[in-house]
Amino acid sequence: VQLQASGGGLVQAGNSLRLSCAASGLNFRLYTMKWYRQAPGEQRESVAMIHANHSTDYADAVKGRFTISRDNVRRTMYLQMNSLKPEDTAVYYCNMRMVWGRGTQVTVSS
Repeated sequence: VQLQASGGGLVQAGNSLRLSCAASGLNFRLYTMKWYRQAPGEQRESVAMIHANHSTDYADAVKGRFTISRDNVRRTMYLQMNSLKPEDTAVYYCNMRMVWGRGTQVTVSS
């Protein structure tokens, strides 16, 4: 099982980014998929999750700005991040149970 995150970058505050997480080696549609992030010196925190039935949950810090989605045909999960803030700067990771993808860096300048 492998997860590969991509789409990070450097943006100015107020702009948007879309992260992708491509999955392989699993029956993707059956599993809850999650995004986490870890800022320098901070603990890794949950950002959003999407369940097999496509229901979603978000951390309070990103509600109304971030949207998680999934494409079961492409075996890919997405995180649309709008109205980005400097405090969103972190390495973003995708997760499925005990499997972690390599993170993608998101940097938001003020």
